[in-house]
Amino acid sequence: MLRILALLTILFTIFITPALSATAKPVVVFAGSASQPPLVEAAKAFEEKFGIPITLHQGGSGAMLSQVLLSGQGDLYIPGSPDYMDKARELDLIDGEETNLAYLIPAILVPKGNPLQIRTLQDLSRPGVRVGIAEPESVCVGLYAVEIMQTNNLADKIRPNLRGQVESCAKAAAMLPLGTVDAVLGWREFATWNPQAMEAILLKPEEIPRLAYIPAARLRQATNPEGAEAFVTYLKSEDGQAIFRKWGYFTAEENARMLAPSARIGGTYNLPEGW
Repeated sequence: MLRILALLTILFTIFITPALSATAKPVVVFAGSASQPPLVEAAKAFEEKFGIPITLHQGGSGAMLSQVLLSGQGDLYIPGSPDYMDKARELDLIDGEETNLAYLIPAILVPKGNPLQIRTLQDLSRPGVRVGIAEPESVCVGLYAVEIMQTNNLADKIRPNLRGQVESCAKAAAMLPLGTVDAVLGWREFATWNPQAMEAILLKPEEIPRLAYIPAARLRQATNPEGAEAFVTYLKSEDGQAIFRKWGYFTAEENARMLAPSARIGGTYNLPEGW
């Protein structure tokens, strides 16, 4: 399989890419910010290597989906979890199959040095601990945070400590450096975005009901479908996957499963009433 993928990448580079770069039409991407650092780096590397510009729009996966729907524009949709890819399919916005780019692991993020000595999910319910999450109605990681609290029967205990629900993964990751909260229930990968400012506290394997992955798919309304496929091919190539791994993401299921062997991968979760 790896040999076939390598051969396809070589053939694509030799025969298809020159024709695409000659037109230099941008590939317009709407993406959840769960993949922001590696996607920004990969887009730059792709442009430099193939001469095809990438226009990135990043924010909450729900907000990006709304932009796709309202604008009628875009070549690729890359949400932060399959939940929002399913929503896009329900709206008949997706053309073809999705590609799994990398995995995301729920975790607790704390300031570097962990000054409050937060070690467990239960510690988020301690009096005075300020906890941040993303908006669960429009951001994947916020939805996963609610699912974790509900599954572990801690929602009623942690919820009084919540201090704001922000509109994207990038804003959730920024809450700790800004000092607005003491902990964030987010993705493990946030810690590699800014390792000088934060660190990840892993949840117990049995506390994680579901792992996420970052899917990519071409939009039905794409005006540059060839460029969209070219970018996805690059993201899935060894060079593209190396960028995700550089930023601390798992690109192989067996590695993600080491932290949560019994967790489901993908699927959806319906937000309970009241959130």
